[in-house]
Amino acid sequence: MTRGFYTIMVAQFLSSLADNALLIAAIALLATLNEPAWMTPLLKLFFVISYVLFAAWVGIFADSMPKGRVMFITNAVKTFGCCVMLFGTHPLLAYAIVGLGAAAYSPAKYGILTELLPAEKLVKANGWIEGLTVASIIIGTGLGGFLISPMVDHFVQGHHFFGVGNAAQAGIACMIVVYGLAALVNLFIPLTGAKYPKQDFRPIHTLMNFGQSCKLLWHDKLGQISLSVTSLFWGAGATLQFLVLKWEDHALGLNLSEAAILQGVIAIGIAIGAVMAASLVSLKRSVSVLPLGIAMGLIVAAMAFFNKSWIPGGFDLFGFHVSFAICFACLMLIVVGAMAGFFVVPMNALLQHRGHVLMSAGRSIAVQNFNENTSILIMLGLYALLIMAHLSTETIMVLFGLFVSGTMLAITLRHKHNQSIEDSLHLIGEEKRH
Repeated sequence: MTRGFYTIMVAQFLSSLADNALLIAAIALLATLNEPAWMTPLLKLFFVISYVLFAAWVGIFADSMPKGRVMFITNAVKTFGCCVMLFGTHPLLAYAIVGLGAAAYSPAKYGILTELLPAEKLVKANGWIEGLTVASIIIGTGLGGFLISPMVDHFVQGHHFFGVGNAAQAGIACMIVVYGLAALVNLFIPLTGAKYPKQDFRPIHTLMNFGQSCKLLWHDKLGQISLSVTSLFWGAGATLQFLVLKWEDHALGLNLSEAAILQGVIAIGIAIGAVMAASLVSLKRSVSVLPLGIAMGLIVAAMAFFNKSWIPGGFDLFGFHVSFAICFACLMLIVVGAMAGFFVVPMNALLQHRGHVLMSAGRSIAVQNFNENTSILIMLGLYALLIMAHLSTETIMVLFGLFVSGTMLAITLRHKHNQSIEDSLHLIGEEKRH
């Protein structure tokens, strides 16, 4: 791996850490404003809506200048979103500004990998990127949970630094600093030498080209499978992020601060799965991991029925009491995370490779982001509706797990169908030659 790759990793770690800690702080800020419960998943919805609305433009924006410069500009936008949230803008609107920066950041972040590295290193690179991203999720959610804790809230209310009056605002202020550091690191990303034609930002022309790019990737036999899986993964992952917080409250009796810290456990599993996939799965064998998605959904559905009364008792560790129920919950979350990491990393690498072959790096990542974040919007919208309908956490979790398993089964069957068609066409070609 090149020096530029490690610089990208540092920048990605800082930016992702801030994204995840900011989400927890924004949830706490909504609570201080006494907003209704169904508004919480809308935070993520407002964050990702820019990925959908501006999908046709962020790809060509990423290809319009060196990608390190693009990443600097977009982290500056995230910093601005944090600032306006801190100084009174409603969390949903402010988080939408942060999401706009993230939408433009993503094509540059992933697109630069295809410029720096050969195809055979993409799975390994994605494994490292996903592993580091997961580490940032663990630290970010843990940091967010700590920053909104009663201890920090009590300290902040007693001092009022720079007008910061509660723990949620303190968390947001800290993330301004982290986003600023990420932007600074972006300035040290080296030029890759990649050259693209002058980009055309005309609305109608851009939308037509984007539509052609979507059509091209969805009609590709491997592209459609990898795009389906990654879209499902990110839609399900965004929903699971909120659903696990509710489940930890319902099944384990944890408050938001404690649940946010424990939520990082699932990211440990994703890191384990991502590293294993990077070591064991080649680009050619990437589709072999599809059955893991089916199993993951079933495990999530089964988790819905667990609660702390099943496993009473616990033990003391460094002055803290740890219950056996929480240990078992951590184990389940690690298993779910490991399965998710193991099947999504090869799919992500395959999708990047097919996109780079069929079109430019920035355009292919923009298509990927459009589909993945449309999935997030739909699934978070449905989740908010289920909360408004007053369905129980167990019911929502079972429905969620069965949906993931059923969709992954359909994708697996579709891939086998594609393979049978290609094998038939190959046999016909052999017969004609003879």
